[in-house]
Amino acid sequence: MKYLLMDYVQEAGWTGLTKAEQERWLGAYIAFKDAMTKAGVLKSSHGLQPSSTGTTVRVRDGKPQVLDGPYADSKEQFGGFHFIEAPDLDAAIAWAARSPTALHGVVEVRPVMDMKLEDLLASIRAGA
Repeated sequence: MKYLLMDYVQEAGWTGLTKAEQERWLGAYIAFKDAMTKAGVLKSSHGLQPSSTGTTVRVRDGKPQVLDGPYADSKEQFGGFHFIEAPDLDAAIAWAARSPTALHGVVEVRPVMDMKLEDLLASIRAGA
């Protein structure tokens, strides 16, 4: 089954670290990604630019509203993700627990919908 491990972090925390601490954390992330790659579960992994670089788009009354910044204003921001394939939720949780993010932030584990939109629409129309 496919899962998305979503890293939520306090962005300001990174700039407060010394160069040595940043190198240590990056080394931990590299080791984590290497372990997932070696185990054959990692499909993709990316960090995100700071939330201040994001743009939020929504449509209200038929008109797009474009706002600078993140969708949610909270202490922790969505900072990156790991797309994995694991046998079950327990295995995905075990990988999330090994993430360095879990030590200073939050890792959300979310199953990926493994159905094409067209198939979902067909199941709705069939009454399933």
